[in-house]
Amino acid sequence: MQTCSKFEPRNCRMLVVGDVMLDRYWFGEVNRISPEAPVPIVKVGRTEERLGGAANVARNAAALGARTTLLSVIGCDEAGATLRRLLTEGGIEASLKEDPELNTIVKLRVIGRQQQLLRIDFETTPSHEILKAKLAEFEQRVAESDVVILSDYGKGGLTHIAEMIRVARSAGKPVLIDPKGGDYSKYAGATVITPNRAELREVVGDWSSEAELVAKSHKLRAELGIDALLLTRSEEGMTLFTADQVVSHKAEAREVFDVSGAGDTVIATLGAMLGSGADWAEAIRVANVAAGIVVGKLGTAVVSREELAAAL
Repeated sequence: MQTCSKFEPRNCRMLVVGDVMLDRYWFGEVNRISPEAPVPIVKVGRTEERLGGAANVARNAAALGARTTLLSVIGCDEAGATLRRLLTEGGIEASLKEDPELNTIVKLRVIGRQQQLLRIDFETTPSHEILKAKLAEFEQRVAESDVVILSDYGKGGLTHIAEMIRVARSAGKPVLIDPKGGDYSKYAGATVITPNRAELREVVGDWSSEAELVAKSHKLRAELGIDALLLTRSEEGMTLFTADQVVSHKAEAREVFDVSGAGDTVIATLGAMLGSGADWAEAIRVANVAAGIVVGKLGTAVVSREELAAAL
């Protein structure tokens, strides 16, 4: 594994697998209320399309300079074709299996006066046949990578995640997981999971003190047999739990504009750093700085290598 500059992971080869989606934004002015119902009328002035889900993780990694490969499933539709185009434009090598019975996941957000007024989701679950084909390719791709990120949005793209973890760890590759749902047993054996507070609370229950949070986090980490648990805590920053340490970083002091996609930035930065040879302390520090930058942007955004270098 090659080591590069602490905030320029140019030599890191990253494999991202998970649920991809297309994020659509309709921006407009809001000047009146509808006479048909007490809702604002948005006069759309412009539209924008961005990579979402695991595709946004790959986009963040590529923006940092990592050589990024994305493995996922899409539908045979216009949204899938748009995802392919955006991935190509972002310099991301993508292997997207097409399922003719699947509609590519689309999240449509309506923005008025820089505030999100409405989100509409379009999605279906991929077939097992397509997922099995993806698993076979995953085994081939792992050998070419320095680090593996499994981005679970609970949409069905990671049905075989336990086998993916086994394959990657057997090959000696770090496995980073952005988890979803109330059952974390499927993530057993990974290197690190990166839940936010709400996601962790769904699994371990609430906590009334920092000491109780530490105890529950250590217990979960030990039960899963993972090296580390990184808890992202919004305005409180993030905390890393390993077998022998608890390390916290305060959130960077900047205005929070939009937290959507911030978890994608964190795990992409963490993966790029670890895949480039950085230790936990440096990787977490840089990921925290990246998170502080991206929450100051609207929607699913990225942090460029130049922005991160300047902030560090």
